[in-house]
Amino acid sequence: MAQDLPDFPPEAFAKHDGDPDPLFYAQPRFVTHIDAAAVAAITGLYREIVPAGGDILDLMSSWVSHLPDDVAYASATGHGLNAAELAANPRLTRHFVQDLNAEWRLPVETARVDAALICVSVQYLQRPVAVLSEIARVLRPGAPAVISFSNRCFPTKAVAIWNALDGAGHARLVGLYLERAGFTRIERRVLKPEGGAGDPVTAMIGWTAAA
Repeated sequence: MAQDLPDFPPEAFAKHDGDPDPLFYAQPRFVTHIDAAAVAAITGLYREIVPAGGDILDLMSSWVSHLPDDVAYASATGHGLNAAELAANPRLTRHFVQDLNAEWRLPVETARVDAALICVSVQYLQRPVAVLSEIARVLRPGAPAVISFSNRCFPTKAVAIWNALDGAGHARLVGLYLERAGFTRIERRVLKPEGGAGDPVTAMIGWTAAA
């Protein structure tokens, strides 16, 4: 699983639960996986970073996308592993179901997207650089990929290296993913620090090269 990161041992991207991910996500979960304050922090970041009126790609999504309710977008394409969750998401204009650990190529045209989002799900990717390279392909020049994460996850489905790291390590790891995928500018945002009340949230943002 570590073809994208040859300096990591293959077992770094193994999962305790080795069954195919679609089995785990077969039943819809109409819940949010972080608390309300963490959701609000991510929504605030999206308001700042995601261009209004743009074409948005929300990867590893569910029945909510955390985009600002009062901002309109030209389109919002959602991806996930549960069709019922995606169909219930009111912000999506279309959606598709795909296991990115089995097939990381995205059914999206090159340079078609103004912003790509992965919210509290990057820890489940076993080919993260391949997926992020595809994201870089489909983004327009100068467009952002916004990857947010907390300390909450399904630990049996997260890759081993994620489970072994703390919050600062997670940020460095996601930054490395973005660097290896070819993003030219990478920024870390601590939206809610660890040790405070509620769920911590960090975002790593990578921008494609400008035209």
